[in-house]
Amino acid sequence: MKLLFLACLSPKTGNHTTAERIRSHIESAGHTCELRDAAAFQSPAEVAHLISRHPPFEGALAIHLHRAGSLLLDIQVPFGVIFGGTDINEDVKVEQKRVVMEQVLLKARFAVAFTDQLKEEAELFLLSQSSKIYVQPQGIQTEVSEKFHWAEFLRSSGVMGEHVEELHVFLLVCGLRRVKDPLYLVEMFSEWHRENPLNVLVVIGPRIDPVFTVEVEAVVKKAAGVFLAQERSQRELHAAMRRCFSVVNSSVSEGMSAAILEAMDLGVPVLARDIPGNAAVVRHEVTGLLYSSPQEFVHQSQRLLSEHDLRDRLVRNGKLYVEEHHCLKRERETYRRLVDSLLCA
Repeated sequence: MKLLFLACLSPKTGNHTTAERIRSHIESAGHTCELRDAAAFQSPAEVAHLISRHPPFEGALAIHLHRAGSLLLDIQVPFGVIFGGTDINEDVKVEQKRVVMEQVLLKARFAVAFTDQLKEEAELFLLSQSSKIYVQPQGIQTEVSEKFHWAEFLRSSGVMGEHVEELHVFLLVCGLRRVKDPLYLVEMFSEWHRENPLNVLVVIGPRIDPVFTVEVEAVVKKAAGVFLAQERSQRELHAAMRRCFSVVNSSVSEGMSAAILEAMDLGVPVLARDIPGNAAVVRHEVTGLLYSSPQEFVHQSQRLLSEHDLRDRLVRNGKLYVEEHHCLKRERETYRRLVDSLLCA
């Protein structure tokens, strides 16, 4: 089967990583899967023209109901959709977008939600048959660069000093866009850093929104103890995550944060903002710590620093959780089965 796969492919983002992984699952079953950036198309008519080109595509797949799924409304072949997170958490609040996403979901042969909560939200806000929405958590696989140099990474990020090995580095992994809210903790963290200079916050991720990136750079430049790192390859990022004290999430909205799950897999404790998408994978004081304000973030961080039994428990439980619920083999089997169902349409 020849399949067109549309997704938002900003380099080194979670969406891109997820799309590449799912494509590999599909191609491992013997299908041809052509991954395209949804941003390259201006209208559903352009996608319909591409689909009918010889040799024609026999099916399609899209991540994100609005940004990518809406481009499939004019095609004449069966397709499936994967919820991205912001489509169900944010875009449903805009009536014009909600109506379009409803049309996409009604026409889709199947839909995939990363969590039960995302499925429930979709059923609540969009007209859909519950039976066509499948829950499949993201499969997680981490790979660490053996050539990564921690001290060099910190120096290149602006962290100076002779004793970098003694620092408690909190690593905020996110693309620079407003929904990730990387400035949420900056002011409070700076105050905490002044009290204890060994605590530093490093923000790392691709510069997705150029205007917002300028704003982030300006704020971070003036903030004591907060640094902005250049984006790295996935293997280098995983190496940095493995060396840091804790991986941080401060997003306003998440579908399912791959960085949180990767941190758990790497044996690193997670501090995540208490939002539905994060609470679906982080059980407070069991697999990670949740916070609902910058002040609470500092409080939970102090616990992580002083309560060694708590830290050990979070690391152990987080690793077990990922192994049990985010199995790559299970994810591969699900997508193979769903793509095969398009052939039977």
